[in-house]
Amino acid sequence: MKNLVTLICSIVIGFSSFAQKDEIKAIEKALKKDNFAAAKSSVMAAESLLDNMDDKTKAKFYFLKAKALYANGATSGSDFNASVQSLDDLKSLESKMGKLKYTEEANKMKTAMLQSILEKANKAYSNKKFVIASDYFSNAYKLSQTDTIFLYYAASTAVNAQDYDLALEKYLTLKNLGFTDIKMNYYATNKETGEEEIFSDKSMRDISLKSNQYTKPRNAKSKSKLAEIVKNIALIYVSQEENEKALAAIKDAKAQNPGDMNLLLTEANVHLKMGNRDSFKSIMEEATLKDPNNAELQYNLGVIAAESGDSESAKAYYNKAIKLDPTYKNAYTNLAVAILDGESKIVDEMNSLGNSSADNLRYDELKALRQSLYKEAVPFLEKALDLDSSDLDAARTLMNIYSTIGETDKFKAMKAKIQELETNA
Repeated sequence: MKNLVTLICSIVIGFSSFAQKDEIKAIEKALKKDNFAAAKSSVMAAESLLDNMDDKTKAKFYFLKAKALYANGATSGSDFNASVQSLDDLKSLESKMGKLKYTEEANKMKTAMLQSILEKANKAYSNKKFVIASDYFSNAYKLSQTDTIFLYYAASTAVNAQDYDLALEKYLTLKNLGFTDIKMNYYATNKETGEEEIFSDKSMRDISLKSNQYTKPRNAKSKSKLAEIVKNIALIYVSQEENEKALAAIKDAKAQNPGDMNLLLTEANVHLKMGNRDSFKSIMEEATLKDPNNAELQYNLGVIAAESGDSESAKAYYNKAIKLDPTYKNAYTNLAVAILDGESKIVDEMNSLGNSSADNLRYDELKALRQSLYKEAVPFLEKALDLDSSDLDAARTLMNIYSTIGETDKFKAMKAKIQELETNA
């Protein structure tokens, strides 16, 4: 009886072995004909036999499974993930076996997959198909998880696609990984053009220097992307009304980048959106004290103050920006806008007046006040247009103001300028 049981077990093992070989041969046969549907079907059939496979057979199965599911790049979603996982399983198994029969081919396959995916990602991005591009960049990261920059690209393109939930997921992963993308950049100046150029690596820069066509070598570390990542996390949280999470994210980033003014401004914006005006004002004062001679900071403070409805503070910040940088065109434009911001209240009151003598008197006062606002704004708009002669918005605003305050010659000249700009646009 014992011999009979042993014989039955041997027959079962034999049948299992034959079945494994048949299914694997079926996968190979289908792959040779590029019949990936049939290959995938055979993979599923062989999967049930996996536990009984020896390591040598299992390694071959993993490799064929990866090829079948990848389908020469025609795969996506779960099949792509399973294909990458199968290659990883193969490499892990052969590493334990100490015999790397398929590992080299698996590495070549991964490299080819990565190159193909990145080409597709860049093409999709160029065509503004951001959802598709984000998916490809995500797949690139799955293939090469040491290249965290691919995950960053996936997050950025998800933002472009306005898929903020997906972007948040990827940004949080980047933050938890400690991603900064800080790297050393290598520069040298082209003798012929006088322009400084960046090189892909140090060796290429050094070769260029030896050619005597470049001079003035310079190394500089790139800026950390952490501030941008955390800022985007915060802004997404704000859009989702998760303000406390936003502030926590900013706090973490500030601990790593205590001097980052962008983080400080983001924190101020979050407090403003939450209605925490005291905190907002305190942070604004802190920002000004930290970098009082930064024209861009003063301008940004003006924008934030204007958005909060504080026109007087906005004007003060814009004036400070202009004082620090007399060529700051946007500061002139926004200062004019802040000045004209008071017009709506004047017009509303004018429209609410009746026909009594007192109302008529008040109407004349308001009309004069409105004229004075226009005249106050004109020099700043003129300066903005002087700095950027193609600014149609400034030109149109000036034309309308000239018409209102009775500057007929200037009105005609500005009208002609606008027609010229529109013709050349």
